[in-house]
Amino acid sequence: MNYRHSFHAGNSADVVKHSLLIAIVRALQQKPGALTLIDTHAGCGLYDLGGEEARRTGESKKGVLRAIADPNPLLDDYCAAVRAVNTGVEPRFYPGSPRFLAQLLRPQDFLILNEKHPEDAYALRGAMRDTSAAVHQRDGYEFWLAMLPPRTARGVVVVDPPYEQADERARITATLAAAHRKWAHGVMVIWYPLKDRAMHVRWKAQLRKLGIRKFLVVEHWLYDSDQPDIYNGAGLFIVNPPYAFTQALPPLMDALRAALAPEGHRGEITADWLGG
Repeated sequence: MNYRHSFHAGNSADVVKHSLLIAIVRALQQKPGALTLIDTHAGCGLYDLGGEEARRTGESKKGVLRAIADPNPLLDDYCAAVRAVNTGVEPRFYPGSPRFLAQLLRPQDFLILNEKHPEDAYALRGAMRDTSAAVHQRDGYEFWLAMLPPRTARGVVVVDPPYEQADERARITATLAAAHRKWAHGVMVIWYPLKDRAMHVRWKAQLRKLGIRKFLVVEHWLYDSDQPDIYNGAGLFIVNPPYAFTQALPPLMDALRAALAPEGHRGEITADWLGG
């Protein structure tokens, strides 16, 4: 499938991804040491929810707008980050992962971004001009390996491709194996869309063969049964998740499930260790 950020900005997948990303970075920041935050497929950085592409899908209505309206305090950090790039009560703009990460930076932290598509890379530089982020324009998978190990002992790599190519999952699997060899203790977060469970069972079986010991899988299914012809949710592979993050994850997952469940469906969000 083709999952370009601009068409899906602020949807339920973004709410889950960015809520968990905030929680991961905050957990790492409980220690004072510097972090390097790396985004391999950074997109445009900021998205206009009133633009043609976002309006064509209207997915933000079932994502960020539901989260903003939800009173659960566990969603406060996410909602505050969205409001930080908006002036009105209802958000007009949605921050991509680069803008979320930029808001989390401490003086000692570094943010390194990459986007291959020329137009998106140009937009990204504009969206990040008021931050300290470094912006590159390279193949995302080559960039992923080139940046490891980072300049600091600890950090996070975010891998969020559009899944335009038929071999996207194979490239992720191969690059993750190489990345883990170079930076075995590093935190790596890989986002993926969900359509049918069988496909992801097969992919997870391939990833299990990599032998990565600390490999958490978080999956958010919107609908109670498979609907393979439509977008049905999204997941995150998290390598070496921080302990403080895993401890705080269950109530956050329940808050996200409740806020985002489609009408008539309970929805499902799970977290399991890939190795059992």
